[in-house]
Amino acid sequence: MQFQQLQYFVAVAETRHFTRAADLVHVAQPSLSQQIKALERELGADLFLRARGNITLTDAGEALLPLARRILADADTARHEVQELAQLRSGRIRLGATPSLCTGLLPDVLRAFHDRYPGIRLLIEEGGSHDLVRELARGALDLALVVLPLPTPSPALTTVELLREDLVVVSSPEAPAPGRGRTVRVADLESERLVMFRHGYDLRELTVAACRAEGFEPDFAVEGGEMDAVLGFVRAGLGVAVVPRMVATKSGRGLRVTPLARPGLHRTIALAHRSDVAPPRAARELQRMLLER
Repeated sequence: MQFQQLQYFVAVAETRHFTRAADLVHVAQPSLSQQIKALERELGADLFLRARGNITLTDAGEALLPLARRILADADTARHEVQELAQLRSGRIRLGATPSLCTGLLPDVLRAFHDRYPGIRLLIEEGGSHDLVRELARGALDLALVVLPLPTPSPALTTVELLREDLVVVSSPEAPAPGRGRTVRVADLESERLVMFRHGYDLRELTVAACRAEGFEPDFAVEGGEMDAVLGFVRAGLGVAVVPRMVATKSGRGLRVTPLARPGLHRTIALAHRSDVAPPRAARELQRMLLER
């Protein structure tokens, strides 16, 4: 039994006409008829009742039809999957992420992805969630790691929660320990000078909102930096900063790390992509690795 014979059989079964079936599969009608007869000899049963102007399936044909359709569908799926896997040998992924995630979460995951798919170019764009959502919406990114809730909820985006991360307070070991030493309450930050991120940075908005909820406006020693600059200013003793635990763990040399007292502060990280366009195969594979990390 040949794959091509099953294609011809299904075409005749669906059109109930040998000539139209031959046109459908782009083969001469005599060749199609010969292959159908060869299939019938192989199976030892007629598949069609042939009457002038009236082609119908026999019982054997009725039994074979769903099986043949399934075989053809499985073959098409296999072809599609192999082609998509082949695409992972080359191509690109345009990934957006906040600077803190580029420092904390992404290096290990991207290293594992690169080791598995060295032919895929990784194009990384750093930015705040607001900027990344805008870039996703206009098709400039395939995926983005954003902080929930989104600054402007968008029905055009699909988000999948990735992790919930604790925030901690970092300070210079040469400066007095903030708060009570072992933990820091948000209220304790009223007596500290803060090294603050630039406007539009998710951590800035979260920290300022937490301070205002405690009834005070934070005092900024320095403001306007990205993650590396903020950590550098804290190491220099200019003030304290609220940063993700993952960043503090990976970049904590020269820093004192103090947990926030319960209930603490947290942020939720999600993976986002456009709802109306499926991410490329390589991007879906990176998405899988991020979700399974």
